[in-house]
Amino acid sequence: MNAEKAKISVVTPTLRRPAEVLGLLENLSAQTILPGEVILVDGAPTEYVETEAAVEKVLHSFPFEIRYIRHGGGTAVQRNVGIDAAKGDFIALIDDDVRLDKDFLGKIIEVFRADEPKKIGGVVGYRTNEHFRAEDSERWRWYKRLRLLKTFEPGRYDFETGYPINNNLQPPFEGVREVDFMTTACAVWRREVFDSGLRFDRFFHDYGILEDAHFSLRAKREWTLLQHGEALCEELHSPNGRENSRQIGYKCVVNYYFVFQDIMRPLSLKQKFRFWRFQAFEFFRIGLSALRRRDRSNFQEILGRAQGVFAVLLGAANYNG
Repeated sequence: MNAEKAKISVVTPTLRRPAEVLGLLENLSAQTILPGEVILVDGAPTEYVETEAAVEKVLHSFPFEIRYIRHGGGTAVQRNVGIDAAKGDFIALIDDDVRLDKDFLGKIIEVFRADEPKKIGGVVGYRTNEHFRAEDSERWRWYKRLRLLKTFEPGRYDFETGYPINNNLQPPFEGVREVDFMTTACAVWRREVFDSGLRFDRFFHDYGILEDAHFSLRAKREWTLLQHGEALCEELHSPNGRENSRQIGYKCVVNYYFVFQDIMRPLSLKQKFRFWRFQAFEFFRIGLSALRRRDRSNFQEILGRAQGVFAVLLGAANYNG
């Protein structure tokens, strides 16, 4: 199957990561099925020109079209801009610090091609360097002991508590399996999902947390979502363009509540109780870690979470439609 038949658009938001962008372009050029275009949406301020300059030097060096767009607002907004500009039948959301195995796109396109009824909306890959076991994680052992969650199946959403079960708990596997949500780090979507008008919600701006789960859960109302155990990739975790711990803590309350109440509205008293019980445990767990380790980032996260609780009570996570 060649690139013309596949018609894949890769959409990648970036922020102050010129080296990572160049590495991604090199990686994509080695795919057995090449994308038709790569759309880079740069969220850096106009005075930051390093990424633009780096892309300009290699603009015609790769076997696909490179389209460079400047647009800020955070990864969710940037992805929407890229999706609107994309021309492919399939839109791959690939982060700039992800590196794909050479047959990554090929294996995922095979799944779409075998889906004659066109019920599959998206397929996410498997990040080989991210897997961990629940029994090796102290916090996940406590989640199970205290029965804080109703399900522990990776890639599923706990509709009673409002918590997505980390896909990285999934051991290596062959073939595909159904999931409720997909990361935006290494996923391919059928264009028809976006043609229906679905986009990342405008609620998510600046540093993104949980916009991928929210988007996926809405898409799953109409489409089947899969994880492919043989479409492999690696996430490099670039230190550049990251948010501070306080902002992450804030969004781990506000964004999680926003997703929960939007997907399940109206929330029952039992669902609200389970959500806040889980949040209370997280506050206790991180606070204990901060005291034990004297870790400044933990103290900052606790402060952010406290601010997030007050923000939710004041209506910051309300869904406006």
